[in-house]
Amino acid sequence: MEDEGFLAGSIEGTMAVVGVGAESSGQEAVRALLLSRLDGAYRLATCILRDPAAAEDAVQEAALRAWAMRRGLRDPDRAEAWFARIVVNTCRAELARRSRRPIVNDAEPAAGPDESSALRDEVGRALARLTLDEQVVVAMRYGRDLTVPQIALQTGIREGTVKSRLHNAQEHLRAAFEAERRAGEVGR
Repeated sequence: MEDEGFLAGSIEGTMAVVGVGAESSGQEAVRALLLSRLDGAYRLATCILRDPAAAEDAVQEAALRAWAMRRGLRDPDRAEAWFARIVVNTCRAELARRSRRPIVNDAEPAAGPDESSALRDEVGRALARLTLDEQVVVAMRYGRDLTVPQIALQTGIREGTVKSRLHNAQEHLRAAFEAERRAGEVGR
């Protein structure tokens, strides 16, 4: 992926600028982990945020947070899940910031949108109606194709909670699509 090189360079540069060096082999291992997991972290952030530029920012912020918290990593075997949880929490914070901002859309709709872009817009509107927690588990389950146990491990929540959030999200999405369909029928 083209962005991986950019992200790796950007994070390495940021770590150098703030003067954070790897003082031990354990810290060097964390640094290597961060750099090796950028691609997956970027894909995860893109699925959650649905915005490549915001995903780049979130991954960089998550990597810097992970680097700052590197001494808190007790079990190196769980480092991947530890970093994924930091990425998810960073994305959740970004989604929360977005929900507090007013949405201004000055763009004119394209003349005669094709069917796939209309469907993509409908799905985007439906996903935006979900709670932050629902958006995260839906993105991880369907955007990243993670299993319920993997989602639980990476988010730090119980499997039953993941299942419940997925179920609730599916019900909310079903209701949103039904409302869109009814509104389309009335508008005809």
